[in-house]
Order: sequence, then structure tokens, then C-alpha cells
Amino acid sequence: DIVSIDGFECAGHPGEDDVPNFILLPRAAEELTIPFVASGGMADGRSLVAALALGAEGINMGTRFIATKEAPVHENVKQAILAASELDTRLVMRPLRNTERVLRNAAVDRLLEKERTLGANIKFEDIIDEVAGVYPEIMIDGTMEAGAWSCGMVAGLIHDVPTVKELIDRIMAEAEGI
Repeated sequence: DIVSIDGFECAGHPGEDDVPNFILLPRAAEELTIPFVASGGMADGRSLVAALALGAEGINMGTRFIATKEAPVHENVKQAILAASELDTRLVMRPLRNTERVLRNAAVDRLLEKERTLGANIKFEDIIDEVAGVYPEIMIDGTMEAGAWSCGMVAGLIHDVPTVKELIDRIMAEAEGI
């Protein structure tokens, strides 16, 4: 009924073609006959208005919602997002064609070094310690160096940890103002 279109800015898996939302969303509007929402880099009323102008029906927010009071993640995760800039994410697993955007930490640095060293010979087994089963340690226990975890470039636009209601009310007020 509806799809989420994830631009290169997004957390998690941005695809393999590095197409950002300012190109991807209008292309989706040209090609799709069903509604779509914009994902990747969405954080505020400006994001919403831009996405609507580019043809989306709305926005999908992942990283922004993690930094809310209700998000069931450890406070360390929320603070890591607040401390991050738009320059603090890295792309990992590109040689495996399973690219993921993650927040940089020691585990990510180790993973990237393995990718540089092993090159085209890398296998998933070579990086399993940095990527497999790490989410409970990070998201629940708050062990931020346990491994790679998805975080969007939008972290650079996140400066507070509001309630979901406060966030949505603010986004709508900003969008209406624009």
C-alpha cells in the first residue's frame, strides 16, 4: 500500500548506489504509482516540508525517534546520538554488498581496518564479532563499544531528547510555519 524510500543519508542499509534523497525522492515520485514516505535524514519540520515538496506523503524517522524519552534503549545510546555530528557515521560491509551506516566507535574502526586489510577476500565470518548479536549489549546494556550499530547522518540535527508528543508537535509547528 505504501513504501519507505531510504536515501543514502539513512541509518542501517542505504543500498549500494549512494543516491541521496534529493535525487531519490523525485525519482520515486516519477516511477511509483503508490504513495511513499521519505526516510533518511528526517528530523524536523524542514525535513517534512522538503519530503512533501519532493513527492513523499510523509516521513519515516528512525534515529530521531531513538533519541526520545519513550524509546526503549539505554540512555548511553541517546547520549551518543546527541554527541554525534553528521560526520560521525561510517559505512561498513561495503565489500560484502551489505552496506550499513553505523555510528563510529572502536568496534567500527576495527571492522573498517579488517575491510581495508582483507579487501575483496573478506567474508562475513571475518567481521562477525563486530556485527552479529551486538544490539542487546548496546541498546539494552549501553555498552557503546560492543559493536556496530545503525545511526543516521541525521544525528547532526538532533540536539535534545524530547517526548514523542513534544517531537511531533514541534515538527508539525515547524512545518506549518514554513
